[in-house]
Amino acid sequence: MPPYDYPGPPVHGFETDAPLRRVAALSVHTSPLATLGRTDAGGMNVYVRELSCHTAALGLPVDVFTRRTDPNTPETVALCPGVNVVSVTAGPPTALSKHEIFPLLPAFAAEVARYAARQGANYDAVHAHYWLSGWVAHLLKADWDTPFVQMFHTTAHRKNAVAGADGQESALRLDTERRLTDLADSLIAANPDERDDLLGLQQTPTDKVCAIPPGVDLDLFRPQNRTAARAALGLDIQDRVILFVGRIDPIKGIDTLLRAMGHLVAQAHSIPTLLFVGGETDPGGAPIGSLADLCASAAELGLAQSIRFVGSQPQDQLPRYYAAADVVAVPSRYESFGLVAVEAMACGTPVVASRAGGLAYTIEDEVSGLLVPVGDSHALAHALARVLDDRDLRTHLGAGARTAAQRYAWPAVATAIRHVYQRLANGHVARLCDDDKIYA
Repeated sequence: MPPYDYPGPPVHGFETDAPLRRVAALSVHTSPLATLGRTDAGGMNVYVRELSCHTAALGLPVDVFTRRTDPNTPETVALCPGVNVVSVTAGPPTALSKHEIFPLLPAFAAEVARYAARQGANYDAVHAHYWLSGWVAHLLKADWDTPFVQMFHTTAHRKNAVAGADGQESALRLDTERRLTDLADSLIAANPDERDDLLGLQQTPTDKVCAIPPGVDLDLFRPQNRTAARAALGLDIQDRVILFVGRIDPIKGIDTLLRAMGHLVAQAHSIPTLLFVGGETDPGGAPIGSLADLCASAAELGLAQSIRFVGSQPQDQLPRYYAAADVVAVPSRYESFGLVAVEAMACGTPVVASRAGGLAYTIEDEVSGLLVPVGDSHALAHALARVLDDRDLRTHLGAGARTAAQRYAWPAVATAIRHVYQRLANGHVARLCDDDKIYA
C-alpha cells in the first residue's frame, strides 16, 4: 500500500512521510538526448527519459547527469517539464567507448557534487543507471549520505554467458557489479528472473531487490492504419514485411536473424522484406560504420534485395514502422526486458522473439507473440513464416499483444519506483517494493 497521508503532528507509532524534493538520476555513458539506434543508444536511453519525465509528472523534479561528449552542448537542457539533463565535464568532451570511462568516474562525481552545491540542490535519492553510474552513486554517497537506487539494465555475467569469446565483459565490470549489489540501498530488476539473479550476486541477502519492469508510452505506441503507414514508407500493401529495431550489437542476435532470412528466401514462394531500423547513415542515407559492415554481410549471404536498411529513426517515427510490419523480430541472445517487443505489442503488431531473459515475461507464447529458442535460426524462420502466412494468427496475436502491453503503462511504473524513493528517503531498509503489483 502507498504511504498514508497524515496532516497532523507526529504520533508515536504512526509513520509519516516527508515530501520528496528532488531526485538525481545518473546516466554517465549515454544521454537520454542521444539519437536512438546508434552506438550505446537504445532502450536504456528511452527508460531514463521516460522514467524521469513521468516521475516529474508525479510532482518530483529530476536532474539527469550525463558525461559531456560535445564541447558545444549547454550545461543544462530541459528534457521535459521538471527534468533537466546536466552535461558534466569528465575527461575530453568527445565520444568515448564506455570501456574507457571508469577512470573518469571520480572526476564525474566531483563535478556532480560541485553542480549541486552551486545550484543549492538537495536530492532525496539518487537513481543510477548501468554499472558505471552505480559507482558514481557510491562515490557521491560518501559526501551526500543520500540513498541510491541501482538499475543495471544489463549485467556482465548474464551477457558473458551468451556472448562469444570476443564479446566478453571485463573482470572490472563483473567485480564492480557484484560489489554494487551490496552497496546500493535498493536494486531495480526488470523482471523476476533478474531479481533472483541479483539476489544471488549479493554476499548478504536482503529484500531490497524490486522487480519493476520498464514502461511503454501507450499514447505514442498504439495501433495505426497499416495501409497509410506502408504508403508513407514506400511499401506495397501486398508486401510481407518483417521489422527489426535495435542497435547493431552481437547481443541482439542479428546474425541469427540473417540466417533465418536466408531460410525464408530459400523456401518462400513470396520472399519477405526485412525492414532494418538501427545503425548510422550518412546525410545521404547511405549506411556507414557497423551498419555498412552489416550490409556487406547481407550481400555476401545473397540477401541484399531482401533487406532494406533505413538507419536509426526518431522514436516518434517508430509507431509507423511497427504499424507497417506484419511481424517484429526480436532475436536477442539476452534482454533484461525487451523494450522493442513491448513497443510493437502496444501497436498491436505480433512479435517473434527468442526466449531470452525478460522476453519470456513480457511475451506470452501463442497469446501475445511467439517465443523460439535462443540462436535457433530455423525455429525463428519457422515462427516468422507462421505469422506471415496466417492472417488469423496475426489477428489473434496482435489483439493479445495490445492487451498485454497495457500493464506496462509508464504512470504505473513511475509510481512504483517513486514509492521506492519515498521509502528510502524516510530511512526504511525493508519492504521497499511492497506495493509493486506490475509483476504479480
